[in-house]
Amino acid sequence: MFNVVLVEPEIPPNTGNVGRLCLATKSRLHLVKPLGFSLEDRQLKRAGLDYWEDVDLKVWESLPALITAKRSDYRCFFVTTKTKRAYWDVQFQPGDFLIFGRETKGLPESLLAANESQCIAIPMADTRSLNLATAVGIVLFEAIRQQHLRRISVE
Repeated sequence: MFNVVLVEPEIPPNTGNVGRLCLATKSRLHLVKPLGFSLEDRQLKRAGLDYWEDVDLKVWESLPALITAKRSDYRCFFVTTKTKRAYWDVQFQPGDFLIFGRETKGLPESLLAANESQCIAIPMADTRSLNLATAVGIVLFEAIRQQHLRRISVE
């Protein structure tokens, strides 16, 4: 299982779609306040379809609260456009936290600077960013792919 973290998400349909991704991959979704919408938002539930109620969801007051509470052996990776390290260069492990920022601003510069060695990016050309749900899907499924390959190589 992986942990997907959305820090201060703003757009309900993105969060609903990420919730479905998490449910489909048996990952936990963490939402860090403030949220740009209510968890009762119609658009959130519409994007999450009838799956939203089954999403393994945890809501946090702040990112430091989440990081302090997580197991010490679980690592954090901060997904940003402001690094050269590609997400596929990481050897993901079950329990890792994949942390994504707000749709309009990403993660705070100070957070990225303090965690530079744990920052990863999705390399792309001719655009400054991808849709949040798309970005989560890319990184999350790479992490899952790696676990599948490890299981095959052990067998």
